[in-house]
Amino acid sequence: MIEFKNVSASYDGELAVLADVSFTVNDGDFVAFVGTNGAGKSTTMRLANGLLKPTSGEVLIDGVPTTSLKTSELARRIGFLFQNPDRQICCNTVREELMFGFAALGEEGPEAEARVDAMIERFGFDADAEPYLLNRGTRQLLALASIIVLAPPTIILDEPTTGLDFRECVKVMDVVRELNENGTTVIMVCHDMEVVGDFARRVIAMTAGRVVADGPTFEVLRDGRVLKEAHILPPQVTEVSLILGREAACPAAVACANTVAQMVTAVAQAKQMEYAAVAEAAALVDDVAAALTAEAAVARDAIVEAEAALGDAGADEEGGR
Repeated sequence: MIEFKNVSASYDGELAVLADVSFTVNDGDFVAFVGTNGAGKSTTMRLANGLLKPTSGEVLIDGVPTTSLKTSELARRIGFLFQNPDRQICCNTVREELMFGFAALGEEGPEAEARVDAMIERFGFDADAEPYLLNRGTRQLLALASIIVLAPPTIILDEPTTGLDFRECVKVMDVVRELNENGTTVIMVCHDMEVVGDFARRVIAMTAGRVVADGPTFEVLRDGRVLKEAHILPPQVTEVSLILGREAACPAAVACANTVAQMVTAVAQAKQMEYAAVAEAAALVDDVAAALTAEAAVARDAIVEAEAALGDAGADEEGGR
């Protein structure tokens, strides 16, 4: 568990980058930090993994202040993925890169070798390949693999999908999702609200070094005040549903849809309801038509009977004469 208690921080001792920030990230959470550049997100991440110390307040890792933890202890508890993998990769082969963390912690040995071999097989890496000759997406996967091979209980991702195409983004984020499903706490800084909406279960929005919202993902991303204050846009489907929801005739399910699947289901249900309403109206029209036809038949019969009665009366009158 990571706790920020009234944390303030600065780089030069004068200008505050964070001001009185408080939140808790529980074990197993998947939290996305969102906001514009300069909001304080990256600073918050550096405080969380001990690279930066607060000027006031406390950052606690499992109840222990980061100021009391050694760098090696923090490295065992929290893995950090930089935005640019080229700032993280430092070895000549993929295998050496995956072994680097164990070597830094003094934990080389058969178990480390076995975990590295398993990671190479899992990601389909060429163990002898030179990392800097790999494409951007594979370098990002290698940087991520070099962290998760150490099995830290928490990983921090600073813009993990920057510079990746769609396929590479999905590949990286599927690995992150699997880690979280298996119990790893994930804290992610991300400007891509589509990624945030697809993967994060909780969002903390920041602006000007303070937290302006903290809650379930779409509760935050549907809040107009938060979107304006944090200068962010919701995912496309959410934005469409918010726009449609302003129309009085918009079905509630469409107005609340946040994902493509939810929107497709909502539209299908609305269509079914529309078809049912049309069918009901058609049936009502048929019923009215049948009733009118029956009434017309009754009226015709009454007219025929009346005409017949008048005819009989006329005949009787003639006979009387």
